Amino acid sequence: MDEYREDNRALWNQWAQIHPQTDFYDMQSLRDGGIALHSIEREEVGDVRGKSMLHLQCHFGRDTLSWVRLGAEVTGVDFSGEAIAMARKFSAELGIPATFIESDLYAVPDVIDKQFDIVFTSYGVLYWLPDMTRWAQVVAHCLKPGGTFYIIEYHPITDIFDDDPDVKALDIRFPYFQDDDEPHTFEATDSYADRDAKIEPQRYHLWSHTLGDIVTALLNAGLRLEYLHEFPFTTYQQLGMLLHGDDGYWRFPNNAQPIPLMFSIRATKPD
Repeated sequence: MDEYREDNRALWNQWAQIHPQTDFYDMQSLRDGGIALHSIEREEVGDVRGKSMLHLQCHFGRDTLSWVRLGAEVTGVDFSGEAIAMARKFSAELGIPATFIESDLYAVPDVIDKQFDIVFTSYGVLYWLPDMTRWAQVVAHCLKPGGTFYIIEYHPITDIFDDDPDVKALDIRFPYFQDDDEPHTFEATDSYADRDAKIEPQRYHLWSHTLGDIVTALLNAGLRLEYLHEFPFTTYQQLGMLLHGDDGYWRFPNNAQPIPLMFSIRATKPD
């Protein structure tokens, strides 16, 4: 696992140098006083004013700083040192106070000795993690009694399809169920946020987790599920055939809704 983690960290260190300059992340909107969050998570997380929040896998802190701008006291955690350095830079540049900590997710209980009103994570985070059971235990450990966990994430069913931008059909390429601990291994030469931004070729590793794996891990960690929502739209051109709507989300053509593209979960830690 150490080799897999270090490969992934090396990739995210490269991406952290690229992503703040991309249209995909649109940092200018944050510089202009905006909020770099989608409507779904803002509505479903609700009012965060005066609440403490832990943002797991925060990348370079764009969303973390947005939650601060909405009134939360936020700590962002990421395993990429380059991303955390960028996050601290933007926090200072924009005058948005937040705490940023470099840590592997599974080591968070060893480096953060407080609990939070809200634990938040979002968009393309879970398939970078090998173990949902340990992930959910970290989430539960970091929540105050009565606290809320919220995740908005790409639906794992979408991970089975060929996501090459030139593919215009739902062609199954990967398994939904993972029958061992070995990841799927790929090589990156660019970024999902900018296909023209070339990087040093870097191996990376992803793990398959079913929706059942995710929900069961949270329940076994002692959290109480409030809801599981599934959505027929997504936040980017995820499968090569989606159309961009006026509301900023991407959908199948002609309002077709053959599969869910995202899901959200809200859960609480019992008092």
